[in-house]
Amino acid sequence: MRTAESNRLAHALERVRPDIREHVRYLDKRIRELDRELHDRLRGSPLWRAKDDLLRSIPGVGPVFSTTLLADVPELGTLGHKQIAALIGVAPLNRDSGRWRGRRSVWGGRANVRAVLYMATTTAIQHNPVLRALYMRLKSAGKAHQVVMTACMHKLLRICNAILSHHTPWRCQPLDC
Repeated sequence: MRTAESNRLAHALERVRPDIREHVRYLDKRIRELDRELHDRLRGSPLWRAKDDLLRSIPGVGPVFSTTLLADVPELGTLGHKQIAALIGVAPLNRDSGRWRGRRSVWGGRANVRAVLYMATTTAIQHNPVLRALYMRLKSAGKAHQVVMTACMHKLLRICNAILSHHTPWRCQPLDC
């Protein structure tokens, strides 16, 4: 709604712009309040705090991505990596029919989580040695940028799922780094 109001402000008549600005200020205030309340509830529960700490131990995982995963993917850590990837929409699905073999693509899933996962992956590629190595290997193999990003998103999601399922903080293994 905030984005819609901001877009509407750009094209609104001059006499209604103050009302739209006031509404945007109200929405900004409510967003800040809700973010603070969500953060307080997350840190107030020992179970959620432990999960948040585990996720935040992964290089490239910040507060927004961690909170998004905990709030929107309660199945994380309880399902297998293929089910989680399909649930979020980063699992490669085939488009085959008979003898015809189509290209693999990703679709469906939870779009809001996938959007935050994409942004977290752009950061993680710079700070996480495992994802950086995967990114560089696929880029040097000539893969398209979106294919590489999707593979890195899938890998980051698998790492998050494994860490929550094993209740073990991030450790970079010597072979991976």
